[in-house]
Amino acid sequence: MIISAQPITIEHIHQALAVVEDPEIHRPITELDMVGAITIDAAHVDVRILLTVAACPLRERITHDVRSAVLAIDGISTVTVEFGVMSDEQRTALRRKVRGDEPSIPFSEPGSRTRVYCVVSGKGGVGKSSVTVNLAAALAARNVRVGILDADIHGHSIPSMLGLRTGPTQVDRMLMPPTAHGIKVISVGMFVEDNEPVLWRGPMLHRALRQFLTDVYWGDLDVLLVDLPPGTGDIAISLAQMLPSAELLVVTTPQTTAAQIAERAGAVAAQTKQRVVGIVENMSWYDAPDGTRRTLFGAGGGARVSERLSGLLATDCPVLGHIPFDPEFSATSDHGTPMVLSAPDSPATAVFFDIVRALIPVPRSLVGLRLTVTPG
Repeated sequence: MIISAQPITIEHIHQALAVVEDPEIHRPITELDMVGAITIDAAHVDVRILLTVAACPLRERITHDVRSAVLAIDGISTVTVEFGVMSDEQRTALRRKVRGDEPSIPFSEPGSRTRVYCVVSGKGGVGKSSVTVNLAAALAARNVRVGILDADIHGHSIPSMLGLRTGPTQVDRMLMPPTAHGIKVISVGMFVEDNEPVLWRGPMLHRALRQFLTDVYWGDLDVLLVDLPPGTGDIAISLAQMLPSAELLVVTTPQTTAAQIAERAGAVAAQTKQRVVGIVENMSWYDAPDGTRRTLFGAGGGARVSERLSGLLATDCPVLGHIPFDPEFSATSDHGTPMVLSAPDSPATAVFFDIVRALIPVPRSLVGLRLTVTPG
């Protein structure tokens, strides 16, 4: 509890509110100039909070956090939280405070501590997007700050697989990505109506991807997963230019043909100078109810891709995991919940967490980070 001398002042309220963060931007609401008028009447306080947009979906969270912070002041017994909306000028000032005047790609800037993994495959149908979603959910479950950029413009599926029904919130020229299961997400699927096809070609694809990287406020991510379309087309080339430090995670199945095509997706790294962090073999086998293990799609695809890419790139490209076939794998995604959350004890879930242990970043040092200290 914050102890303050009587009488309680507006400065005391501001000090208490300095520990309340905007749920999307994750910076103090006092720093973002979101605190409006404050009125104190004996043991009661009225606080006006300025939202970025009127339809802010996080009003209840903000109300709870503001009330809790103010009620921690000794002598305050009741709090009323009212909401207003920022003016255009205030939103512009907030965007400049958060992103600056000339937004850039934060993941390409020197000193960026975000690990970027582009999840690639040679062909469709190997479960690349399902792997992306479940890896993200496993990372989030380990308290890793993670986001997904759905770069499969023509075949976008990430929002539905995570149960997202809302799009980003726009603050001036900045987009605040929605969150599902602790994962920040942006996808062109949030901007089209009723499963409308996206008929874009090279230049438009390039501009859209750049906007997703510059105009979206991702915050301080530990990991960004980029779900690429199958193959080696315009999007893969554009992202290699925008995210030169990104690492490739190649998804294949055991099938020989799928493995051969997956090699091509990984071989892009030889041209773009990117690193292949590893191979994920999906649908490796099926454990039948009678206890027998069946290889439905052949065997050895992941090992073949690993061997070929390791030789081509002259560096180790290990198989990070073999994910067993499970009918629930697709069914859970269809319902908007990744399998690692809906079936935490399944064999496939265990493999995803094994892969995460290979990808998870080194815990960050506190050196150089700004700490919020509340005076006692």
